[in-house]
Amino acid sequence: MTKYNRFPISIFLLLALFISGCEKGKEDIIDDVPPEIHIDFGEAFPIQCSTLKKGEKFAFRARFSDNTELGTYSLDIHHNFDHHSHTTEFEECNLQPKKDPLKPFLFIRSYDIPKGQKSYEAVQEIEIPSDIDAGDYHFMIMVTDATGWSKMIGLSIKIE
Repeated sequence: MTKYNRFPISIFLLLALFISGCEKGKEDIIDDVPPEIHIDFGEAFPIQCSTLKKGEKFAFRARFSDNTELGTYSLDIHHNFDHHSHTTEFEECNLQPKKDPLKPFLFIRSYDIPKGQKSYEAVQEIEIPSDIDAGDYHFMIMVTDATGWSKMIGLSIKIE
């Protein structure tokens, strides 16, 4: 090969490399933004210091959003009879005296969000058994996006 024969091949290879380097596919986008949980609208429930009733059902309602795609959300209701803290809300609720749990309510569930959603309003009916300990509880809400980023908020609630 002469030096003149290599010139068109070199130009072709450089052009192919340039074109392939300029194309950004969906898989090349880096998601570095966690999803959001919204409970700042009128129908949101529960909110900080809400009261739930033993033996009754209630509708959990929150909105989730993400810059690319949502994945799943989970709910965790557990007792706070020992006054531990992981509440993310600023308003403090009046706590009952500390006590030992006899039959505390525990609810942990995970739910899929339909594929391709950037925003989603979750509505989930939850029943509070009638034979559980009344008192202070935490209501934890966690949302995870399709790439694994997550956000959690914790609410202090009461079950009567």
